[in-house]
This record gives sequence, structure tokens and C-alpha cells, in this order.
Amino acid sequence: MNSSFLRFSSITKKIWMAFLGLFLMIFLVVHLGINLCLLRDDGGAWFNAAAHFMGTNYIVKVFEIGLFAGFIIHIVLGIILQVQNWMARPVRYLVSNKTTTPFLSKYMIYTGCIVLVFLIIHFMNFYFIKLGWVSNVNISADGEPEFYIIAKELFANPMYSILYIVLFIVLGFHLNQAFQAAWQTLGVNHPQYNVCIQRFGTFYAIVVPLGFIIIPFYFLLIH
Repeated sequence: MNSSFLRFSSITKKIWMAFLGLFLMIFLVVHLGINLCLLRDDGGAWFNAAAHFMGTNYIVKVFEIGLFAGFIIHIVLGIILQVQNWMARPVRYLVSNKTTTPFLSKYMIYTGCIVLVFLIIHFMNFYFIKLGWVSNVNISADGEPEFYIIAKELFANPMYSILYIVLFIVLGFHLNQAFQAAWQTLGVNHPQYNVCIQRFGTFYAIVVPLGFIIIPFYFLLIH
């Protein structure tokens, strides 16, 4: 009985992780669209307008709470499931067991931890500024942080830009495997659909991180 309950609990955690992961992937596309406003040669007008809307609209603020909750629950569930897997097999095999498990899926917990590091850095540089937890930043005439100038100065720093690029490359690997795993967890596992899911997941995992990576290259090499 207890064993059956634990198995059900594990499946439930995986389903929640899958739904939350897909939700976060949709948010990434929205976030990319806002960030690409940085590439407009308008002195940051579009980007600052988007940042102002995101920071003042009450519907967005409610969505923001759900987004943070989604991040936290997704991360916690991932850690719990990985720890359960390690506890289920506390002793490593002397000879590697050849399986059909994709190579990157074995390292999802590690790429996920690297992504978590990026999120912490990102929150420190932008969200904490919005909350007023960080001082000595560029403030506009109406008392709001100049997010365009802040982003421009950050991306003009080679160390920050290199770290940003590397972390988004890691995120791409994480997304590629996570997208396929999410649909498999949700029961969409059929030869008729698997190839399309795999190709779209790979396309997404390349195009979205690449969109983010273009931004530091723009500020380092062009702007």
C-alpha cells in the first residue's frame, strides 16, 4: 500500500513538473519578445515602456506571483525526484548499464542547477532593483529605474555577457530534453507524434536561447 502510494506520488510530481515546465517555456517566449526591444535604436523607449507596463499592471503582478511560484515548485519537485532516484539506487553499478535513456536526460538536475544560478543573478540585477532592494542605479525623472540603461551597462561588461551566453547555451540543452520529457510524462508518446515533438523541441531549444544570446553580442560588438 505504502509502495503504491509512493509510486502514485512520484507520477503526480512528474505531471506537475511537466505542466509547469511547459508553462515556463511559454513565458520564455514572452520574455524574449520584451528583451528583443533592447535591439531597437530608439534609446530604450520600447523596452522601458514594456518594463513599466510589466511593473505597474495589476494583472501582470498577479501573473508574476504565479510565475515565481511555478519556478519554485518546478525546481523543488525536480530536486525531490532526483533525490528519490539517487536513494532508490544508492550504490553505483560497477559496469555502466547501456540504456536507451538520452544522454542529456541523465544530467537534467545539473543543467537545472546551472539555470537556477542564472535566475538568481537575473533577479539580483533586475527584479530586486524594481523592488527597491538595490541602490545606486539609474533612476528616471518619474522615479523609476532606467532598465534600458541598466541592461546596456550589464551587457557592455564582457564577463557578464560571456556568463549570460554560456548559461543560455546550457538552458538550450536543458530545454531540448525537458520539452520531450514533459510530453512523454503527459502520455503523448506515439510514433506518429514523437518525431514532430522532438523536432519542435530542438527548434525551440535553439531559436529561443539564440534570441537571448543575440542581445549581449549586439551590445558588445555593435552598439
